Amino acid sequence: MKLREAAAALNLKRPMKARKNGNANKLASEDRAFHDWYRFVLSFPPHLVRDYVKDFGLTKNSVVLDPFCGTGTTLIESKLLGLKTVGLEANSFAHFAASTKLDWDIDSDQLLAKSRDIAYTALELLRLQGLDDQHSLGKIPKKLRLRTLDADTEKLILSNSISPLPLHKTLVLLDCMKEMEKEKYYHHALLALGNALVYKISNLHFGPEVGVRNIKSDVSVVGNWLAEVEKIASDIKSISGKKYPQSQIYLGDSREIANFIAPHSIDAVITSPPYPNEKDYTRTTRLESVLLGFVNSKEELRALKKTLVRSNTRGVYKADDDDKWIDAYPEIQKIAGEIEERRIALEKNSGFERLYARVTKLYFGGMARHLADLRQLLRPGAQLAYVVGDQASYLRVMIRTGELLAKIAVALGYEHVRTDLFRTRLATATKEQLREEVVILRWNKKE
Repeated sequence: MKLREAAAALNLKRPMKARKNGNANKLASEDRAFHDWYRFVLSFPPHLVRDYVKDFGLTKNSVVLDPFCGTGTTLIESKLLGLKTVGLEANSFAHFAASTKLDWDIDSDQLLAKSRDIAYTALELLRLQGLDDQHSLGKIPKKLRLRTLDADTEKLILSNSISPLPLHKTLVLLDCMKEMEKEKYYHHALLALGNALVYKISNLHFGPEVGVRNIKSDVSVVGNWLAEVEKIASDIKSISGKKYPQSQIYLGDSREIANFIAPHSIDAVITSPPYPNEKDYTRTTRLESVLLGFVNSKEELRALKKTLVRSNTRGVYKADDDDKWIDAYPEIQKIAGEIEERRIALEKNSGFERLYARVTKLYFGGMARHLADLRQLLRPGAQLAYVVGDQASYLRVMIRTGELLAKIAVALGYEHVRTDLFRTRLATATKEQLREEVVILRWNKKE
């Protein structure tokens, strides 16, 4: 069946403003400011937020919520449009990134001046150690003992995700940055290092999964950090004198969202929750989370994972019981059954593979918990846009995520207005085009 025929069969509509499929999820150059201070590779783009702000007819009195706010795309774009925003994020580094990206009330000149002082100090320290940050010497000075992570901390990050010399220079720079940690702009300087670490200093590569590729024995750390600081300072300076609404972001579990946000306070939700795709989202932020002090032990990592909607087998725990929320959904039970039957037929018996069926039910159960808890926050007439993708990660059994999410929402009292087709993407396992959709819901009740 051709894509166009499949879309018609499923009553899918195209987005309001059609874009080429390959560019639909990319950050346009004109949208760079604030968004690219730090951004997930797979983040949805600002133009999608603008489309639904317009489609929903939101005004400056509207309050927009992103309950899975990640690095803050919905909140930043809505704030730029003059809307009040509230966000919730369970990943501590993503929460830090979004909070910092939304804090435009700092002195950009002070940030830049102090950062240049710090850079000078760090470069001098490295020079005294026989290192040149800008030009690789090709070898490490014999008498230099490189700084490293302790053994337990090193186990938290992907092997070879950062080479020894860049790691040493990063730890030296971090020590120098302590001189500014009481300043209001310290978080901006720290986020600049986080972004430089991921995209310029580390050996990380983002395919569909995060991995290691093209190992760099040396790279400029101080120079790349300072370039990121200059970008942030320039963006802050560009809005000098302008007024924007305040944004509030909470660190917490979206399945317990009513613990954080006032009842009957939300006019619109624009968000993208995790997909049931066996992707451990904590790996995406692991290097910067560990090096910058947001995750310091296995126990902290486990505690973080327990606050996430279960979407992969590396985040499933014995006491998990979100699956009880979808006992009454035969479609989901059938999918879980097909996954388990295929696992047995293929003799896939690893610990992770045995959890494929269970995590599928836990995922939809977690989303049901979230949608149920969310109801008390919504004003009558509130409109919701959930960006989700179909998946075939579990032994190629197709999971129509948007279709199932819409059915759960309707059972919880929401109106399913329509489903928009956002884009298609190639599944690496099946080589088929999978749909990424926007499920549009409305809350019409007064309670």
